[in-house]
Amino acid sequence: MNNVGIFEPKPLAEIPDADGYHLFEINVMSGVRLSRHYLAGMMKRNWGRILFHVERIGGADSGGNGALRNDKTAQIAVARGIAESVTGTGVTANSILAGPTESEGVGEFVQAMAKQQNKSKKEMENDFFKHARPSSLLKRFATVDEVAAMVTYLAGELSAATNGAALRVDGGVVRAIL
Repeated sequence: MNNVGIFEPKPLAEIPDADGYHLFEINVMSGVRLSRHYLAGMMKRNWGRILFHVERIGGADSGGNGALRNDKTAQIAVARGIAESVTGTGVTANSILAGPTESEGVGEFVQAMAKQQNKSKKEMENDFFKHARPSSLLKRFATVDEVAAMVTYLAGELSAATNGAALRVDGGVVRAIL
Protein backbone atom coordinates (compact mmCIF):
# COMPACT_ATOMS: atom_id res chain seq x y z
CA MET A 1 0.00 0.00 0.00
CA ASN A 2 1.36 3.37 -1.02
CA ASN A 3 0.55 5.81 1.77
CA VAL A 4 3.17 8.55 1.46
CA GLY A 5 2.36 12.18 0.81
CA ILE A 6 3.86 15.61 1.29
CA PHE A 7 2.65 19.04 0.20
CA GLU A 8 3.50 22.71 0.00
CA PRO A 9 0.79 24.77 1.70
CA LYS A 10 0.71 27.37 -1.06
CA PRO A 11 -0.92 27.93 -4.45
CA LEU A 12 0.45 26.09 -7.48
CA ALA A 13 1.66 29.36 -9.04
CA GLU A 14 3.97 29.93 -6.06
CA ILE A 15 5.67 26.52 -6.17
CA PRO A 16 8.94 26.55 -8.16
CA ASP A 17 9.52 23.73 -10.64
CA ALA A 18 12.22 22.13 -8.46
CA ASP A 19 9.77 21.91 -5.55
CA GLY A 20 7.02 20.61 -7.84
CA TYR A 21 9.31 17.86 -9.13
CA HIS A 22 10.23 16.96 -5.55
CA LEU A 23 6.55 16.74 -4.59
CA PHE A 24 5.78 14.57 -7.63
CA GLU A 25 8.81 12.39 -6.91
CA ILE A 26 7.59 11.64 -3.39
CA ASN A 27 3.82 11.63 -3.93
CA VAL A 28 3.61 9.75 -7.22
CA MET A 29 6.87 8.09 -8.16
CA SER A 30 7.31 6.41 -4.77
CA GLY A 31 4.08 4.49 -5.45
CA VAL A 32 5.14 3.71 -9.00
CA ARG A 33 8.44 2.28 -7.75
CA LEU A 34 6.80 0.32 -4.94
CA SER A 35 4.24 -1.14 -7.32
CA ARG A 36 6.87 -2.02 -9.91
CA HIS A 37 8.96 -3.75 -7.25
CA TYR A 38 6.14 -6.10 -6.19
CA LEU A 39 4.21 -6.46 -9.44
CA ALA A 40 6.34 -9.21 -11.01
CA GLY A 41 5.90 -11.46 -7.96
CA MET A 42 2.17 -10.77 -7.89
CA MET A 43 1.87 -11.67 -11.56
CA LYS A 44 3.88 -14.86 -11.02
CA ARG A 45 1.48 -15.89 -8.20
CA ASN A 46 -1.51 -14.55 -10.18
CA TRP A 47 -2.65 -12.75 -7.04
CA GLY A 48 -1.92 -9.45 -5.40
CA ARG A 49 -3.32 -6.13 -4.30
CA ILE A 50 -1.87 -2.69 -5.01
CA LEU A 51 -3.46 0.13 -3.06
CA PHE A 52 -2.88 3.86 -3.23
CA HIS A 53 -4.05 5.85 -0.21
CA VAL A 54 -4.86 9.02 -2.09
CA GLU A 55 -7.04 10.96 0.35
CA ARG A 56 -10.19 12.71 -0.79
CA ILE A 57 -8.24 15.50 -2.45
CA GLY A 58 -7.63 13.40 -5.55
CA GLY A 59 -10.12 14.70 -8.07
CA ALA A 60 -11.74 16.97 -5.48
CA ASP A 61 -11.41 20.57 -4.39
CA SER A 62 -8.00 21.14 -2.85
CA GLY A 63 -8.64 24.50 -1.27
CA GLY A 64 -6.28 26.11 -3.76
CA ASN A 65 -3.44 23.59 -3.49
CA GLY A 66 -3.23 22.62 -7.16
CA ALA A 67 0.11 20.84 -6.79
CA LEU A 68 -1.28 18.38 -4.26
CA ARG A 69 -4.48 17.89 -6.25
CA ASN A 70 -2.42 17.18 -9.37
CA ASP A 71 -0.23 14.64 -7.58
CA LYS A 72 -3.14 12.89 -5.92
CA THR A 73 -5.07 12.76 -9.19
CA ALA A 74 -1.94 11.30 -10.82
CA GLN A 75 -1.94 8.55 -8.19
CA ILE A 76 -5.49 7.62 -9.16
CA ALA A 77 -4.41 7.48 -12.82
CA VAL A 78 -1.36 5.35 -11.96
CA ALA A 79 -3.53 2.86 -10.06
CA ARG A 80 -5.94 2.69 -12.99
CA GLY A 81 -3.04 2.21 -15.42
CA ILE A 82 -1.63 -0.61 -13.33
CA ALA A 83 -5.08 -2.23 -13.19
CA GLU A 84 -5.34 -2.05 -16.97
CA SER A 85 -1.88 -3.60 -17.32
CA VAL A 86 -2.91 -6.69 -15.30
CA THR A 87 -6.23 -7.31 -17.03
CA GLY A 88 -7.55 -10.83 -16.61
CA THR A 89 -5.26 -11.73 -13.70
CA GLY A 90 -5.79 -12.07 -9.96
CA VAL A 91 -3.95 -8.79 -9.36
CA THR A 92 -5.89 -5.61 -8.66
CA ALA A 93 -4.92 -1.96 -8.22
CA ASN A 94 -7.22 0.58 -6.57
CA SER A 95 -7.19 3.97 -4.87
CA ILE A 96 -8.67 4.83 -1.49
CA LEU A 97 -9.86 8.41 -1.12
CA ALA A 98 -10.19 9.02 2.59
CA GLY A 99 -11.78 12.15 3.91
CA PRO A 100 -11.20 13.89 7.23
CA THR A 101 -9.99 11.11 9.52
CA GLU A 102 -9.18 11.31 13.19
CA SER A 103 -5.72 9.84 13.07
CA GLU A 104 -3.51 10.26 16.11
CA GLY A 105 -2.01 13.43 14.65
CA VAL A 106 -5.35 14.94 13.70
CA GLY A 107 -6.77 14.16 17.14
CA GLU A 108 -3.83 15.86 18.84
CA PHE A 109 -4.10 18.86 16.50
CA VAL A 110 -7.84 19.29 17.13
CA GLN A 111 -7.30 18.93 20.88
CA ALA A 112 -4.56 21.58 20.83
CA MET A 113 -6.72 23.95 18.78
CA ALA A 114 -9.63 23.40 21.17
CA LYS A 115 -7.45 24.20 24.16
CA GLN A 116 -6.08 27.28 22.41
CA GLN A 117 -9.61 28.54 21.70
CA ASN A 118 -10.99 27.50 25.09
CA LYS A 119 -13.40 24.99 23.53
CA SER A 120 -14.02 21.30 23.94
CA LYS A 121 -12.65 18.91 21.35
CA LYS A 122 -16.22 18.14 20.26
CA GLU A 123 -16.99 21.86 19.80
CA MET A 124 -13.84 22.21 17.70
CA GLU A 125 -14.85 19.22 15.56
CA ASN A 126 -18.35 20.66 15.10
CA ASP A 127 -16.85 24.00 14.01
CA PHE A 128 -14.57 22.24 11.54
CA PHE A 129 -17.46 20.47 9.85
CA LYS A 130 -19.66 23.55 9.94
CA HIS A 131 -17.09 25.87 8.36
CA ALA A 132 -14.26 23.90 6.71
CA ARG A 133 -16.14 20.80 5.48
CA PRO A 134 -19.82 21.77 5.36
CA SER A 135 -20.55 19.22 2.61
CA SER A 136 -19.79 16.34 5.00
CA LEU A 137 -22.74 14.05 5.47
CA LEU A 138 -21.08 12.33 8.42
CA LYS A 139 -20.49 15.60 10.32
CA ARG A 140 -17.57 14.06 12.22
CA PHE A 141 -14.12 12.71 11.55
CA ALA A 142 -14.02 9.17 10.26
CA THR A 143 -12.23 6.79 12.55
CA VAL A 144 -9.04 5.06 11.45
CA ASP A 145 -10.95 1.79 11.82
CA GLU A 146 -13.58 2.98 9.34
CA VAL A 147 -10.89 3.77 6.77
CA ALA A 148 -9.08 0.52 7.61
CA ALA A 149 -12.28 -1.40 6.83
CA MET A 150 -12.04 -0.23 3.21
CA VAL A 151 -8.35 -1.15 3.13
CA THR A 152 -9.16 -4.59 4.55
CA TYR A 153 -11.83 -5.15 1.91
CA LEU A 154 -9.58 -4.05 -0.96
CA ALA A 155 -6.66 -6.14 0.31
CA GLY A 156 -8.71 -9.32 0.52
CA GLU A 157 -10.20 -12.02 -1.65
CA LEU A 158 -13.68 -10.47 -1.73
CA SER A 159 -12.45 -7.47 -3.73
CA ALA A 160 -11.46 -9.50 -6.81
CA ALA A 161 -14.04 -7.68 -8.97
CA THR A 162 -13.01 -4.24 -7.69
CA ASN A 163 -10.17 -3.16 -9.93
CA GLY A 164 -9.02 0.22 -11.23
CA ALA A 165 -11.43 1.98 -8.90
CA ALA A 166 -11.15 5.10 -6.76
CA LEU A 167 -13.22 4.35 -3.66
CA ARG A 168 -14.18 7.09 -1.23
CA VAL A 169 -14.30 6.81 2.53
CA ASP A 170 -14.92 10.51 2.97
CA GLY A 171 -18.12 10.78 4.95
CA GLY A 172 -19.81 12.35 1.93
CA VAL A 173 -17.49 15.38 1.79
CA VAL A 174 -17.08 15.13 -1.98
CA ARG A 175 -20.29 15.96 -3.81
CA ALA A 176 -19.15 15.13 -7.35
CA ILE A 177 -19.15 11.65 -8.75
CA LEU A 178 -15.73 10.60 -10.05
